[in-house]
Amino acid sequence: MLALSLRRLADKQGIIWYHEADFWVKLWKQSEEYGFLRECPAQLLQQKLKDLDKAFRDGFDKSQPGKRIPTWRERGKHDNFRFPQHFKLENRRIFLPKVGWVGYFKSQSIKGTPKNVTVSRKGKHWYMSVQVEQEAPDIAVHPSKSAVGIDLGVNVFAALSDGNEIRPIDAFRCHEKKLVVLQRQLSRKKRFSENWKKQVDKIRNCHQKIYHIRNDFLQKESTKLSHNHAMIVVEDLKIKNMSQSASGNLERPGKKVKAKSGLNKSILDQGWGEFKRQLSYKLEWLGGIFLEVNPKYTSQTCHRCKFSDKGNRKTQSLFHCMRCNHIGNADTNAAKNILAAGHAVLACGEMVRLGRSMKQEPLGIGDLVPAY
Repeated sequence: MLALSLRRLADKQGIIWYHEADFWVKLWKQSEEYGFLRECPAQLLQQKLKDLDKAFRDGFDKSQPGKRIPTWRERGKHDNFRFPQHFKLENRRIFLPKVGWVGYFKSQSIKGTPKNVTVSRKGKHWYMSVQVEQEAPDIAVHPSKSAVGIDLGVNVFAALSDGNEIRPIDAFRCHEKKLVVLQRQLSRKKRFSENWKKQVDKIRNCHQKIYHIRNDFLQKESTKLSHNHAMIVVEDLKIKNMSQSASGNLERPGKKVKAKSGLNKSILDQGWGEFKRQLSYKLEWLGGIFLEVNPKYTSQTCHRCKFSDKGNRKTQSLFHCMRCNHIGNADTNAAKNILAAGHAVLACGEMVRLGRSMKQEPLGIGDLVPAY
């Protein structure tokens, strides 16, 4: 269906939307070439057609500038399928149409009315996600009254405005050498041979281990912070721009490409985006406030006298104000400026949603009134 729609776009014709696509799939099931589709539950095929329909509609939605027309996916990656109904849950097993009863490890109890089940593969394991319907609880009142600003970094994963620091775990860096060895072994094997497939599984399992280590670290730290602080303010970092390649092109080759490549690996290894996402929804559950503010000049401004100059930051970790001679940790100073920017957003009467990400764009730290 994707191929037919892309071909129609190239010929300047209309796209095949869901209802027409569903009609063609029913005809294909009766043919010899595509008769294998009868082995799959009809609702799974319909769900995939709905996903394709939504992807095309999002691609042409002008209100979503980041969207694009759907493209091909590599076979064997992101394997998942969704059962909208006719499934049954019973203790530690689930009944799936045309599959039967399947046992699973029950990591947590399922609360509410199950509406659909999505089965996906990550590494060598299959996972089940159950979407449920239940009444939303009343907005909670956060038990804590404290607020904290967080400066995200590479050497120090998170520097808090109260002086505490969270050291990075560097999950990818710890397994980088192992990955190099596995990928070198893969390059020496015949493509799509049995040994090649076994080696691909080893690499996939290594990546999955890195993911689990990083996710476990982020879950624990975000849970701890969201329970201890009613308001958390972080930087609105443009991670995609920060991790762009410096290789350039043939006419204008980049400088210090190897050093920038190493920095990009360290930035992406931290998982800042996922960390902020977890803080946002956990604070929403607890009735807290999550804010994102403009990071401009936060590392160059003294949190005491508000004097801003790039010469204030002597080294990566040392901050020495050129006006008031304040000396302290540079990351902690930046975190205090971030917290002050968050207080300024609240003081200026900005609309703040509980637990939702609010981005403060127009003001820089030099334009803000001290919040102390």
